[in-house]
Amino acid sequence: MRRGESRKQEAGTAARSSPRDPWKVAFVVLLVLGVLAGAGWLLLSSQLLAVRDVDVAGAERVDPDEVVASADVGSETPLIRADTDAIAQRVHELRLVESVDVTRQWPSTLRVAITEREPRVGIEIDGGYWLVDGAGVRIAEREEEPSDYPLARITGEVRGNPGLSVAAGITEHLSDPVLGRVTGIEAEEPDNVVVLLDSGARVVWGDGERTREKSEVLAILLRERPPNEDREYDVSAPDTAVVS
Repeated sequence: MRRGESRKQEAGTAARSSPRDPWKVAFVVLLVLGVLAGAGWLLLSSQLLAVRDVDVAGAERVDPDEVVASADVGSETPLIRADTDAIAQRVHELRLVESVDVTRQWPSTLRVAITEREPRVGIEIDGGYWLVDGAGVRIAEREEEPSDYPLARITGEVRGNPGLSVAAGITEHLSDPVLGRVTGIEAEEPDNVVVLLDSGARVVWGDGERTREKSEVLAILLRERPPNEDREYDVSAPDTAVVS
């Protein structure tokens, strides 16, 4: 047999041994489509992956049941259909919630992690006292003047008060030893805030800019020039702070 004829016979044999079977191709395509459809049904419609539990994290002052109620997620809602942004927005409307993060935890849990508002200063209201954060949100109420938070003096509305925002920023950045000496913050003028110390000394703080730097400078000045009732520290320009 000639070499050319042999090659032709081998090629013909190979072609006959591996024909393209349209039924097999169609079966594979249908199988893939069926798997995809099943997965889609499982994720989007099946109760097997529906929300069965709402896990609340970070709730101390806020009642976890109140968070779950605000999340307002139906027990038959498929987990993948749960609108995490809308849920976070609803929970954020709770007064004591500062921020919210909502995530899915497969197969059936929705996790709602909240960050609660923290009191920064006290203010006197109608003969009593509120503990508020920098936005002026009431966190707690006291009948007596708080000894664990500085008392801020402001003018105007409490919510969104600019002086209160500056005062809260000061307490947030002061070190614990320095903050422990602060008895009051005069914040009637947000650009000319004064911090009062337990020794009777005054700290001219100025506005709410460069708060971290002012806090660091004040800590150094208090170590080098201990406070007394006649002393005044001016850190309104932290690069050129003055003690008098």
